[in-house]
This record gives sequence, structure tokens and C-alpha cells, in this order.
Amino acid sequence: MDHKHLHAGAAHGKHSKGGGRLNRRTLVKSIVGGGIAALGAPYFIRNARASSGELNILGWAEELPEAVTKLFTKQTGIAIKITPFSSNEEQMNKLMATEGDGFDLCQPTIDRAAQFRDLGVLAPINVSQLPVDNILPSVMAGMKAWHFDDGLYSLPHCWGTEAIGWRSDLTTLDYKSLSYGTLWRDEYVGKVQGKPDTLLLGIGLWFDASGKLPSNRMLDTYKDEATMRKVFDEILAFATAKKAQIRQFFETSDMVKSGFMENGCVIGQVWDGPALSLQKEGKPVRYMAPQEGAQSWIDGLSLVAASKNVDQAYEFLKFLYTPEVSAMIAEGSGYNGVMNGTDAFLPPEIKKNFAEAYPGDALSKLWSRPEEPGWYGTIRNEYSEKFKAA
Repeated sequence: MDHKHLHAGAAHGKHSKGGGRLNRRTLVKSIVGGGIAALGAPYFIRNARASSGELNILGWAEELPEAVTKLFTKQTGIAIKITPFSSNEEQMNKLMATEGDGFDLCQPTIDRAAQFRDLGVLAPINVSQLPVDNILPSVMAGMKAWHFDDGLYSLPHCWGTEAIGWRSDLTTLDYKSLSYGTLWRDEYVGKVQGKPDTLLLGIGLWFDASGKLPSNRMLDTYKDEATMRKVFDEILAFATAKKAQIRQFFETSDMVKSGFMENGCVIGQVWDGPALSLQKEGKPVRYMAPQEGAQSWIDGLSLVAASKNVDQAYEFLKFLYTPEVSAMIAEGSGYNGVMNGTDAFLPPEIKKNFAEAYPGDALSKLWSRPEEPGWYGTIRNEYSEKFKAA
């Protein structure tokens, strides 16, 4: 997940309102302009058209927990094969290498619409076959950029954030003082993990909030190449000077987990999924949004034009878009579901961990990456590589 970014206003939702502050449920209501209705008795697939066959998914492996895929196979007889990747760039390269052949569904991140459109390997989704009316309206609204060529080319699958994770037995942090700048304190030399591109973004958000480098919360970097380079030159200079802070750059959720539990990382700018999964397992790991705002994202599901298993793909989408399965995805991955009524099927500890991750006004500060211009990714990767090579 070179991801993970929630598009303007859309989010992972799991809570009920309390204490006059935004929690997961309140967030969704404020974004949507509607409410979350808990549904009644559980249901999964009914009247399945495809009762056998296979389905090949190019996806973020941790976003499709084994409990979900096994249940689908048990109910339909459709076997699922997941080909994992660790970044949108890797996903696009795999699709380009075969022109999509060999895959039925893929999982682009919401801000990459222009790049996936240019690939020309996706097919429009026939939403009339799917229960899309029960997807959170805010999340569906966030998919606006995926409406092109008179069709919708992606549906939301889950949402999450990237913020600060730490070993709670080795350091103590609190929301009021937590910042992306916390990572660069002298006490954490050689103890930090993160992704180079989003670490640079975090520095930029910190610099902007502190007045060191005003950039309209880094949105100015999306205006044009010259503005982006002007801002990123200063960010990169700081990052390279502080390179000794870095214990490891991670690429996968498993690397985040091993970084904290095996590789000596005390703190990091990490994805919520692996950090909250560790917390759920009782490990001494915490995850929390900083004052500048957690970086948020939505991952989608798209139909590959070369799919040989279209009926099976639609059966899987029908299966996923229920509050029960949405809750299973949230519980199994550490990320958040996209369906109305998901809260009703979440265990109390998941809701508790979410509340602790986004205390106070944290949900009102989410930083949602806008759709990337075509030139943006190339320059971002250039600065990331310079940081890694420093």
C-alpha cells in the first residue's frame, strides 16, 4: 500500500456518538450527510448465479481476510486466488505486463484514477447487479473520479489511515503532543519505520502546521511541478539530514508488524491495519492520529477487462457488500468497512481500539490525498528514491 489515502471526505467507519466529539459513526454521518442504520438479521449471498469456478484477484492480501474468502468459497463453490502486491505501482506493473490477462478483479487506491484510466485494462462495473445503495454515501461520493468513459470503474472496498504507531512498553506518547515531528526526536535515532514517500508527506504536514513551510496542508504540491519541487526540496533536505532516525523502510503489513515486534522499531509512521491488529492481539503496540491529521485513503475493487470469470466476480462483489462481511473485513484486517450497518457486527474491542486511535478531534483532521495529476507520481517517486539512497 503505497497507500493509503482517503479521498476528500470519505472514511472507514465503526462507532457510536459519545461525549460530544466525533467518533467513527459521527464521522461517517458528518461526511455523508446521512446516518448509519444497523441492519437486521445477517445475510450473505442469495440466488447466486455462479455456483462454481474460480476468481483471480490482484489485491492487497490483508484486505481480504481468510475468514472472508473461505466463507465465500463455502457458500458458492468459487475458489479464490489472490496475487498480492505492496504498492499501486507494483499493481499497475502486473496489469501492464499481461494487459490484465489472468486477473478478474484488482484493487486500485482511490487517488490513482487517472493512472488506471490511462492503463486501459479495466471494464465498467454494472452497478445494477450490486447492492450499492447500502454503501456509505460519503464513500461512494469519494469515487467520483472513477466515473469516466460513461461508466463507473471502481467500487470502494475498505478505508484506512497512516499515522503514528509505537511500542507502548518502550515509549509514552499522548494525543495533545503527538506530531509527525515526534518521529524525528533525538530519542528515536535508529528506531523509526515508515514508507519513504509518506514520511516525506508527514514532514510536509508538520512543516506546514508549524509554519516552517506553509503549503496549504501540502495541497499546493498538486498545483504544478515547479511548486511541488520547491516544497519537496526543503522536505528532502531535512529527511536526508535525519536519515539516521530510520531503522527500516517497510513495504508490507507484515514488515510493519515485524518492525515493531522483531526488528527494533520503537515508533513509526505506519498503516492502521497492522498496528491495530497487533493491538487486538494484545501486543504492546498503540496507534494514533497526530495533531496534523492522519493520512487517509480508500482502496477499491475494479473489474479487469480481460476477466474470464465475470459472473464469479459479480457474485464476490455481492457477497462483500453486506454489513456482516464488511465487519468481517474490518475485524480481520484492522482497516474499516464501507457499508451502512457495519457497526452492529463489530466486537467491542475493535470499537475501543478505533476510539483510542482517533481521540478528541482527530477524525475532523483527516488528511485526504486528492486525485494525483499524471506527473505527480513520477516526481514523488524521484524524491522517495533520493531519500532511500541518502
